[in-house]
Amino acid sequence: MTLTSFGPANLIKRSAETHPLTWRLRDDGEAVWLDEYQAKNGYAAARKAFADMAQDDIVQTVKDAGLKGRGGAGFPTGVKWGLMPKDESINIRYLLCNADEMEPNTWKDRMLMEQLPHLLIEGMLISARALKTYRGYIFLRGEYTTAAKHLNRAVAEAKAAGLLGKNILGSGFDFELFVHTGAGRYICGEETALINSLEGRRANPRSKPPFPAAVGVWGKPTCVNNVETLCNVPAIIADGVDWYKSLAREGSEDMGTKLMGFSGKVKNPGLWELPFGVTARELFEDYAGGMRDGYTLKAWQPGGAGTGFLLPEHLDAQMYAGGIGKVGTRMGTGLAMAVDNTVNMVSLLRNMEQFFARESCGFCTPCRDGLPWSVKLLMAIENGEGQPGDIETLLGLVGFLGPGKTFCAHAPGAVEPLGSAIKYFRSEFEAGIAPKSAAVPPLAKPIVVGA
Repeated sequence: MTLTSFGPANLIKRSAETHPLTWRLRDDGEAVWLDEYQAKNGYAAARKAFADMAQDDIVQTVKDAGLKGRGGAGFPTGVKWGLMPKDESINIRYLLCNADEMEPNTWKDRMLMEQLPHLLIEGMLISARALKTYRGYIFLRGEYTTAAKHLNRAVAEAKAAGLLGKNILGSGFDFELFVHTGAGRYICGEETALINSLEGRRANPRSKPPFPAAVGVWGKPTCVNNVETLCNVPAIIADGVDWYKSLAREGSEDMGTKLMGFSGKVKNPGLWELPFGVTARELFEDYAGGMRDGYTLKAWQPGGAGTGFLLPEHLDAQMYAGGIGKVGTRMGTGLAMAVDNTVNMVSLLRNMEQFFARESCGFCTPCRDGLPWSVKLLMAIENGEGQPGDIETLLGLVGFLGPGKTFCAHAPGAVEPLGSAIKYFRSEFEAGIAPKSAAVPPLAKPIVVGA
């Protein structure tokens, strides 16, 4: 898999004016360390934020730019920042970077952390200044060992240069940053489960309210943002609101650019920084190159395993939250997966639901019991042993585990692909239902109670 923003040479010419996230990438894929990063205007935005902007002005600038969370939920970042308390007497606050990238088919944050670690650090430094947080943590997926090594080196470089630690840039502002590797649980992508894990507790989501902005890490005000979200902050501060908003395509309600990709049996699987509003067809055909010879596109997911399946006819949808919403699902992480014509949808869904069932924290009944139930039914259907009514039971589970029915968003995300697969490929599920005559095998001999 190509972990770069490169694409066909005639389509992508990366520059600071059009690719704020990726223009500093090296052609050889090696990490950009401090000297090179600063030579490429790195930390200039941080110096501007510290020297020329009040803390509230930074928050307002991010809000005006329309930056939204890039982890999948898409909540407005400036609004989230505005929830942090204004009380100056609260001198212990935390900034957490959610780098627990365990969404299947998603690897965008990995590329940023491995190749541009200082971009994330600069984004967190500016954010910490705006939020008055004195300590930050990068909660990193445990399997991302290269990212951990690169981030720790970059943190050390920044600290030695006076960009982290005490009295940063002579401002009197202190900010310590630590890399914390997780133990490998998908549920840690939920911000309050991440907080529990960071504290050394079981990674269960917390009841909200109170929200982390009021009661977060160790009971203190906390802001949690995704890697890609934080990496957008330096460009917004450096080049301004109007420029950032101008990057998106006409018709998009989301501003700026987005790391998007395509995996599966496409000719050029990879990752690209593209403007919000680009069509899925352009992403699929012009960048991913369409399907490999001998394969045809059967279905696709727009942004990770927790988004619904769409058909080839939906490829003209624009890649932004509202554009994908118009065709019936969520944009999610923006890294799409192509399903080819050789894939059986029942088997694919059984594999997905096994993952989601295993990764449930087990706290609430619908998720703890409903997801394993769906796996049991899908396994039977996959083996041609499904019973009449199993499909209806699966659809019932989709409803019972939907938004607002469970403690967090894990189960709704888990059943969204299941519901869409049955909607578009019901015949494949029906093929696994045993004939009525074979559904209940006849008894060898009558059962006599008390015999």
